Amino acid sequence: MRTLEGLSIERPATLVGAVELLADGGQPLAGGTDLVVRLRQSESRPRRLVYLGRIPELRALSVEEGSAEIGAAVSHAEILSSPLAARLPILRQALSTIGGPAIRAMGTLGGNVANASPAADGLIPLYLLDAQVRLAGLTGEREIPLSSFVRGPGAIDLRSGELIRSLMLPFPAGTPLSYFRKVGRRRALVIAVASLGALVWETQGKIAQARVALGSVAPTVLRPAHVERALVGRELHAGSLEDLAELLSEETRPIDDLRATAAYRRQVAGSLLVDMAETLSNQE
Repeated sequence: MRTLEGLSIERPATLVGAVELLADGGQPLAGGTDLVVRLRQSESRPRRLVYLGRIPELRALSVEEGSAEIGAAVSHAEILSSPLAARLPILRQALSTIGGPAIRAMGTLGGNVANASPAADGLIPLYLLDAQVRLAGLTGEREIPLSSFVRGPGAIDLRSGELIRSLMLPFPAGTPLSYFRKVGRRRALVIAVASLGALVWETQGKIAQARVALGSVAPTVLRPAHVERALVGRELHAGSLEDLAELLSEETRPIDDLRATAAYRRQVAGSLLVDMAETLSNQE
């Protein structure tokens, strides 16, 4: 295992300073829970690491009437202990499953986005909430939908010298029911072989609106629009969604890897939809 000895780490205190260092070949570092592992396994090294944890704009978490903004260097644990966790149960449910306490204390939601893994638990609620990514660079700032920013496994629309400043989360209307579950090959510190999150608006026992997002079953987190539309008008219990489980499975694009086969991932994705209905029907 390689060490990081000799690798230069800069600690800018301002956003401008960080952007300038990144434009000069630096690589951003926040919690480091994924990045440090990759650097130890890699033959190549960046010119320097740029630690972002001292920059006030990246450490801020603000909640307004209709939305929230989470700085890219805010840890999962900080989000979970904030009032936002109660305001957005889907965010609390997903972040609570990430690693163990030590990982949640160090890892950041901005890092989850930058890593762009289709198995990232933190991305599921962001897709469900139609999050926007706020970016800062030498020429100013821009905002882009998360679904456009993440292009594939490890691939994001980040220009040279840019960094993720924050994530903008609009609050969903009304009081939707929230569901998140992931399936893995071990009981603790699970890396999902398939995961499903959902926001479901229910009226008189029937689904009025639904948002569904799946992880680990496609190159990016999957929002199956066809399934979301098909859910509308269905009764909210497991038996009413069994036919849609197969439809959902068909919409996935999983791969075979060391953790699971593509066929197993498809099967689990459909089963999670049925579990969602059963779980949420018990919450009414």
